[in-house]
Amino acid sequence: MTISTTSFSQPAPQKAVVLLALAGLALVAFGAYQLGGARQAGAALIGGLAGLSLYHASFGFTAAWRHVVTEKRGTGLRAQFVLILLTSAVSFPLIAWGKDLGWPTGGFVFPFGYSAAVGAFMFGLGMQLGGGCASGTLFTAGGGSTRMMLTLAAFILGSVIATAHTHLWGQLPKLPAYSLVKDFGPVGAFALTAAVLGAIAVATVLMEKRVHGRVLPARTTESLVTGPWSPMLGAVMLAVVCILTFVVVGRPWGITSGFALWGAKLFQTIGIPVETWPHWQWQTKALEASVLRDTTSVMNFGIIAGALGAAALAGKFAPIWKLSTKDILTAVIGGLLMGYGARLAYGCNIGAYLGGLVSGSMHGWAWLVFAFAGSLLGTRLRLRLGMG
Repeated sequence: MTISTTSFSQPAPQKAVVLLALAGLALVAFGAYQLGGARQAGAALIGGLAGLSLYHASFGFTAAWRHVVTEKRGTGLRAQFVLILLTSAVSFPLIAWGKDLGWPTGGFVFPFGYSAAVGAFMFGLGMQLGGGCASGTLFTAGGGSTRMMLTLAAFILGSVIATAHTHLWGQLPKLPAYSLVKDFGPVGAFALTAAVLGAIAVATVLMEKRVHGRVLPARTTESLVTGPWSPMLGAVMLAVVCILTFVVVGRPWGITSGFALWGAKLFQTIGIPVETWPHWQWQTKALEASVLRDTTSVMNFGIIAGALGAAALAGKFAPIWKLSTKDILTAVIGGLLMGYGARLAYGCNIGAYLGGLVSGSMHGWAWLVFAFAGSLLGTRLRLRLGMG
């Protein structure tokens, strides 16, 4: 693998966008610092690193899952597993022993039932129609994709609509929360996680060899500054993001709760009394406070700024404003499905799947099963609709 770190020359408009992205990130970090201190400012900067890494590595969950089905390629899926295991090697000990070491860290460990299964399925279906998962929607929208801006708007709308009903869905039966870290300790939990993910990875290798005769080579890293990055470098850098989030924020990385908050604030602005909804009655402080006090929102703003800067560094920031009717409809429907589904299923591919697995929670594994089933249906629909 050859990595270039030499200087580069971009057209003036692209350099201007880089400066705009840096200024935006700095403003978010400064505002977050004023309202929440160094921890909140750190969250903004971690989000910036996430946006840069996601864009340069084109690291998404949507395409990786689709390629397993349509192309019988597991490169992206194996990169996800590397991300999970690198993060778990640090997060499991932090969750188990962090409090004793003066570094209290919590995980995402939730019960899983009918509502979460429906939500995960909806999310998996929606991300294939929308063209990206939660992190994918943010970094591609930040990178200048007008279609994904529509998906993001619909994602926000679906998220806030779901908060009107979460108290009803929550009454459905569910299995109790279960933590591998609690029952097996960090070492045992890591061994179990590695064994399952390793078995799936081996299965994808065998599948590739059977279909293609060999494991197909992955994209290589061309430049650390301008990209593109290899999937494995992306996995390593995103593991750094996840670990920093545990250390600085004290919990796993999350995305979609911020979307629900943004939508709720917009609803309030136009006179819809979301503060009377049960979901928001126990989050009154979040509704009343600035979004810069919300750590998830601050990280999301950082992701957008980081992806914007990465797109400009790569010379690829060039929004296309002409969209077909199919582009618009699938973006909106996909975004609504993801937004609604994420609120039922404790989050998205980042908060529920990645956040659950690196917390040692069984709900992360259950989310993976139902979301992949929804993704499979979404992949079939994409083929029928002629979506590239």
